[in-house]
Amino acid sequence: MRILKSTQKNIISQAVKILKAGGLVIYPTETCYGAGVDATNPVAVNKILAYKTFRQGKPMSIAVADIKMAAKYVKLNPTAKNLYQKFLPGPLTVISAGKHKVAPGVESSTGTLGIRIPNYSLILKILKSFGKPITATSANVSYKPRPYSIKQLLKYTSQKQQTLIDLFIDAGTLPKRPASTIVDTTLDDPLILRQGKLLPPRGERSYHPGVVTHSPQETSQLAQTLMLKHWNNLQKQPLLFLLIGDLGSGKTQFAKGIGKFLKLTANINSPTYTIVKEYDYDRHQIKGKFIHLDTWRLQTIEELDQLNLLSYLKPKNVLAIEWADRTYKPILELAKKAQAKIITVKISVGSSLTHRLITVGR
Repeated sequence: MRILKSTQKNIISQAVKILKAGGLVIYPTETCYGAGVDATNPVAVNKILAYKTFRQGKPMSIAVADIKMAAKYVKLNPTAKNLYQKFLPGPLTVISAGKHKVAPGVESSTGTLGIRIPNYSLILKILKSFGKPITATSANVSYKPRPYSIKQLLKYTSQKQQTLIDLFIDAGTLPKRPASTIVDTTLDDPLILRQGKLLPPRGERSYHPGVVTHSPQETSQLAQTLMLKHWNNLQKQPLLFLLIGDLGSGKTQFAKGIGKFLKLTANINSPTYTIVKEYDYDRHQIKGKFIHLDTWRLQTIEELDQLNLLSYLKPKNVLAIEWADRTYKPILELAKKAQAKIITVKISVGSSLTHRLITVGR
């Protein structure tokens, strides 16, 4: 471990040398200190996974020097290109479909990859000199504060974790700025997964009231994206999806996406006649239940009470309730009592029978 304060030329030279050797570099950005390794080197990626701990299958974004480098690793659609042109370099992570050219553990389980072009001259020069992307995860270990100084980082890391770090690029105490905004561009309409300081101006398509999916597979992928977004919430509170839409709109397909994310092998079908179906999941050593409900056949609030919904609302449990609008108010009251994370998903069929307009609310 070495803390480096030197000339820019020497810093670039030392950082590139360590990255080429598979080392781990702590570096400053316009948000906070980041942790970088060669994103194409499996050994280096395993090293940063060991450093971060408790990733539980979460992907890592990568930092690139420019859009040309980004295009080598992701498929850039017009939506992504528009965001690159208007907001990058800057505190924005743009998620696109990956080309599977990075090491395992970097892309998401659905094959998407987040791209950062930091608005930090020194890091851009390191990236250009290195010629490959580096990981762009924050330098804090899991569940610890994001670091704005080397001193703060050392305070919240163990000796074992510190031995994994090969180089600190010390830029002093950074301004306490929010994390980058994360936007998923894999569908027609951008979906903001995390709101940072950067907010696209009103009128941008990021403010579309919903996202459009063109196939059952895209509806399933949206469900997986939302599961990944709320995975950390799930460790502390139940996650409840209230699925609202007409017959055949895609509610069950959305539930299938949840099951796929949770790595369930069972076929997820609509529980119209059984009302409730339970599935045990084990994803990255996290165990819980996926409870799939259909309230279409419920006639009274008393019937809902008999389901003992509150007993399902526990941390690590995921619930998806189809036709949730039929018993919306009592479900909402129970969910709030259990301090559940509530996500309302309204699905409507577009002008084409294959199109779905999906509005996600909280």
